[in-house]
Amino acid sequence: MQLSEQEIIRREKLNKLTEMGINAFPAEEYTITDTTESIKQDFSENKQVKIAGRLMSRRIQGKASFAELQDSKGKIQVYFNRDEICPGEDKELYNEVYKHLLDIGDIIGIEGTLFTTQVGEMTILVKNFTLLTKALRPLPQAKTDENGVVHDGFTDPELRYRQRYVDLTVNPQVKEIFVKRTKMFNAMRTFFNDAGYFEVETPILQSIPGGAAAKPFITHHNALDIPLYLRIANELYLKRLIVGGFDGVYEFSKNFRNEGMDRTHNPEFTAMEIYVAYKDYNWMMDFTEKLLEFCATQVNGSAESTFGEHTINWKAPYPRVSMTEAIQKYTGFDITGKTEEELFDFAKSIGIDVNETMGKGKLIDEIFGEKCEGNFIQPTFITDYPIEMSPLTKKHRSKEGLTERFELMVCGKEIANAYSELNDPIDQRERFESQMALSERGDDEAMFIDQDFLRALEYGMPPTSGLGIGMDRLIMFLTNNASIQEVLFFPQMRPEKTVPQIELGEDEKVILEILKSGEQLPLNDVKQQSQLSGKKWDKASKTLTKNNLVKVEKIDEILLMKLA
Repeated sequence: MQLSEQEIIRREKLNKLTEMGINAFPAEEYTITDTTESIKQDFSENKQVKIAGRLMSRRIQGKASFAELQDSKGKIQVYFNRDEICPGEDKELYNEVYKHLLDIGDIIGIEGTLFTTQVGEMTILVKNFTLLTKALRPLPQAKTDENGVVHDGFTDPELRYRQRYVDLTVNPQVKEIFVKRTKMFNAMRTFFNDAGYFEVETPILQSIPGGAAAKPFITHHNALDIPLYLRIANELYLKRLIVGGFDGVYEFSKNFRNEGMDRTHNPEFTAMEIYVAYKDYNWMMDFTEKLLEFCATQVNGSAESTFGEHTINWKAPYPRVSMTEAIQKYTGFDITGKTEEELFDFAKSIGIDVNETMGKGKLIDEIFGEKCEGNFIQPTFITDYPIEMSPLTKKHRSKEGLTERFELMVCGKEIANAYSELNDPIDQRERFESQMALSERGDDEAMFIDQDFLRALEYGMPPTSGLGIGMDRLIMFLTNNASIQEVLFFPQMRPEKTVPQIELGEDEKVILEILKSGEQLPLNDVKQQSQLSGKKWDKASKTLTKNNLVKVEKIDEILLMKLA
């Protein structure tokens, strides 16, 4: 493992602590009686406190030092005074351990008393401190100039998502997104539980990836010697439970789809699905708008949220527009009764990328997605989808060729999908067979035939309405984040580029040792100190620069060398 200069120094400090008999990673419990939040809420002069957290900054001034401690609730100023910490003759704990062996990022426990500084800042006077964890890597340090502009902060999105643990530490405001995410889940659970519905769990590994039109991840079960799929949706299992006699079931499920990634799609995502017996999609629209108004209020304290330049009003009721009306309004084309060929020709004529594997449903979906979706900013129910787009949905009770389905659109994106569920097993079998025909044409998102689900329907499922909500996308709208990666603790990333391990010879090590101070030195001085022959110097310095271990730059006609 190749270590940076800072990492080497921190390991040297760790060794010194060990030699002094200080365990930098103690196992015993450290009892905490206070947090930064509780101290600020119930502050009183001279009150004794015991707190733990991460050392985030410090200003050492001889025998005294102000520092900043951060715990899960926030930050607070702490004051280290040598004579308070070391009242006797032995000043080693302050002079050596605190001043020279602790680093920014170390986790420490503090016992002390509260006081207010002359400028009115609540502060802990440290009476004793305990090293709880030595940080062997330095935290990114942001610098603020005289104009208040922050430089060198930990802001690169790829680094932030890949190293979320660092992001949460140095950008504590990010934590609020995930606090609100949990509030949203809790609010939804409360709403469902108060309505009398039952939370359940269904399989993630499935023999048939059913319940949605999506490309699955495939794996293999060795003991059974069968292929299995990571679930793309939990719909068909939840409907089996309705068959079994539950009146209302819901699940927060991790779903997996082996498809593209962008700002609103991650291959692993969280969905909520709920199924309620003896209801239809009209009832579900009423239920959904009340649910989302409740969740928005619980998360943000208001039925309004900001998303980019838009203020979204989640207060019920929401407008209801049929898909046919939406397409006709924004394209001038009436899809009613049109053949697959007519839909294909129209899509091509307006510049939509279509191909021969697409059936009527996919073609209509592409037309709507390209030309209509972006026009719906405020929450709007798009209703009555063509039957070809909805293989699990009941045929519309009065409109030929349509189904009783809606999607909820917000800021041009779908966040909810719901049906009057198809419970006729004969009709369902025919729909599955139509999907299989699409699969044979090359549509890798077409649904499989789930024979066990058909068998369950043959035992009788009561009239039911179901709803699915993309939880990640919903929290994006409630926290003003345009990227799904911002609302996932650990979004899927491309493999990290690994730094090749370089076998350094003695000549290269000699040069690195000279540059160990971190200062920029004249190249000729380094060469003379190395005492290497011209040939050896050329080879060693070339190896180091080629592998980005040292940098050489020219300033005022002088070549300077430093560690990269």
